[in-house]
Amino acid sequence: MKMYDAGKIIVGIIVFVTLITFPFWYNRGKAAPSPKPKLLTREKECVEPTPYMKTSHMRLLNEWRNSVVREGNRLYISSNGKKYSMNLANTSLSDSCMGCHSKKAEFCDQCHNYVGVKPYCWDCHIEPKEKR
Repeated sequence: MKMYDAGKIIVGIIVFVTLITFPFWYNRGKAAPSPKPKLLTREKECVEPTPYMKTSHMRLLNEWRNSVVREGNRLYISSNGKKYSMNLANTSLSDSCMGCHSKKAEFCDQCHNYVGVKPYCWDCHIEPKEKR
């Protein structure tokens, strides 16, 4: 039995391999530059250490939401023993997440856009108005 379509099969395999590997060779192994979020605050630390907040802040916010909404607990004691009020955007911004992270576009959106996630915080909370 002879393969009369061998040329078409080889061309098809070459096209397939090219399309599958395109993202790898197009960037030549270079990742996009990491975001540089601007933190405009006098505070030296967040509610938890920076490495934890970079990787697990959404988990922490989910735990806070469950604790406040389901259990009525509004006090958070961090790993270093300091007490914080569990709120995202309280009316007194000095005692909330948005007190330090006041420029959503310059802080939050930088990383969220980089990793391609759309947080649902603003489905319930009022998105902060920023001066342009």
